Amino acid sequence: MSGTETADDQSDQALVDTPEAIPAQRGMWRRMQDGMAVLLASKTATAGLIIVMFWVGVAIFAPLLTPYTPLEQDWHHPNSAPSIQHPLGTDELGRDLWSRLIYGARVVLVILPVSDRFWIPGGTAIWGVIVALIVGVTLGLVSGYYGGWIDEVTMRLLDAMMAVPIILLYLIIMAALGASAVNVVLAMTIVGTPGIARLVRSLTLDIRTREYIRAAETRGESPWYIMFVEILPNARGPIIVDAMLRVGYAIFAMGTLGFLGLGIPPPSPDWGSMVAKGREFILAGSPWAAMWPSIAIASLVVGLNLLADGLREESMRYQ
Repeated sequence: MSGTETADDQSDQALVDTPEAIPAQRGMWRRMQDGMAVLLASKTATAGLIIVMFWVGVAIFAPLLTPYTPLEQDWHHPNSAPSIQHPLGTDELGRDLWSRLIYGARVVLVILPVSDRFWIPGGTAIWGVIVALIVGVTLGLVSGYYGGWIDEVTMRLLDAMMAVPIILLYLIIMAALGASAVNVVLAMTIVGTPGIARLVRSLTLDIRTREYIRAAETRGESPWYIMFVEILPNARGPIIVDAMLRVGYAIFAMGTLGFLGLGIPPPSPDWGSMVAKGREFILAGSPWAAMWPSIAIASLVVGLNLLADGLREESMRYQ
């Protein structure tokens, strides 16, 4: 090897290992490691994470975990009990319950079906919470930071929405909009926004009195910069925990809407509609079609609640 090549290699290595490059490479991994350390330090959070990751995993790899599609019918085995051919049994149309269950998890956690031929990443429950967070966080920051008549008008409107029972509000919205995955997201956004906005407002009222907020105002920073760069990052802990809990509420709401026939329209493998249809055959000796989706809804909601509770306990411990 020539002296010139050796010098070039050393120069390239020096560029990679510069003090500015190393922190940039390690920063993201360090934050991930710290987050996982906090998560695994709580047995409650770890148990919840295992349950949630199970359903996320089966949702992502659903096509590899079953030879059946969720719409494929076996007319020779309707309402059959669990067997080697159908591990969880079949429904009244002979559709494999395991395939419908895991493809239903995809709709909840992995994909949002916008139309028959178009979908976007992120489950229906996930998008419902994300959009509600965007709207609720913005309203809460503006209301808490500005105060005055803006705060009064915003909070009174949100209080009026919260005065309506949640299930009734869901029914009114879905009856007006119609049954579809996108409309379920809109309903979750409308129902979830008031609670998120009130939480963010209360956090903003506390944080805006801190000295670093006064320093930012003295520097001449804009109100939007102060709200989204100074206040929001310092309020992220309670917001993240609340968001996890709201994903569980959203999944439960999806099941309720599907049970009432106002969720994602058939033949989509919606867990709530599976329970509603399967309950008709419980007294006939075929409880499987109602039992498995009920267990799926309960386990996923419990997993998300355990995960949120564990994170909240650990975050309070380090305060």
